[in-house]
Amino acid sequence: MELRHLRYFVGVAELGSVSRAAEKLFIAQPALSAQIRQLEEELGVSLFVRLPRGVRLTQAGESFLVDARAILARAQQATVRARERQSGQRATLRLGLVPSTTHSVLPGLLQRVRDSGLAANIEAREMITSRQLQALRNDEIDLGFARPGEGSTPAETVAAIDDPYCLVLPEGNPPAASQGPLALKRAAHEHFVSFFRYQEADYFDRTAALCLEAGFTPDIRHEAGQFVNVLALVACGLGVAIVPASFATLPFGRVVFRRLEASRYKSQLVILRAQRQMQDDWSSQVTQLAVAELDSLADRLAAGLG
Repeated sequence: MELRHLRYFVGVAELGSVSRAAEKLFIAQPALSAQIRQLEEELGVSLFVRLPRGVRLTQAGESFLVDARAILARAQQATVRARERQSGQRATLRLGLVPSTTHSVLPGLLQRVRDSGLAANIEAREMITSRQLQALRNDEIDLGFARPGEGSTPAETVAAIDDPYCLVLPEGNPPAASQGPLALKRAAHEHFVSFFRYQEADYFDRTAALCLEAGFTPDIRHEAGQFVNVLALVACGLGVAIVPASFATLPFGRVVFRRLEASRYKSQLVILRAQRQMQDDWSSQVTQLAVAELDSLADRLAAGLG
């Protein structure tokens, strides 16, 4: 088995079509089909179900895809690291980011890296927390900004801040004008906007749990797949939503963020780093900059949310 076999397999798996993969990989379709068959014979499993139009991964294929991607990522990174070591300078920082941190943390971190004079090429990838943990263990990323589930603190955590839940309301909604922490039961009569359960199950389930704690079942009328779209639906007056306070750092008009009264349900934003990662001076500096930006976000949240 060679790396090219893995590249061919991943290409077919991602496109769901041998013909489209052959075109993308600049290889003749019969030759690509032969390479895939050769790989299956070597592994002793069927990786694909052949369909009238395209292919679909088998269970064995789905499992092999995870490992194939990790192997290819490690191979690519090995090349980068070897070149960086020869030059005597590391330069690539691979970041995993939960969606909200692309605006609440990433801009400030990039500025800190520039101001520090540290040579760093940033490779940023949006990933949910579970995918970040897998990517760290597969050496696909160096650091992750993640949001672990309730009561869960991954062993890879190097820093954490509270990112408390708040209620986002349309301007003009009566509770939006009140002062101090808001009792969630005041929103019992409202329609709620939530994340798709299949896409962001933790957010969906936490909305339900917080409302049940406040004594009511939320009337979830609207769902969205991205946090910006959740805020957009609220801004249109379609309902209210429960989101982490860091969402308030996004410049978004026609909505008001209100901190909720104390709850047993907590939300944290954390920095993840692989436990086995080599901690040279460059890595330590990068981690310190990331922690400093996370602490800065905590200060902004404490000062800016009523």
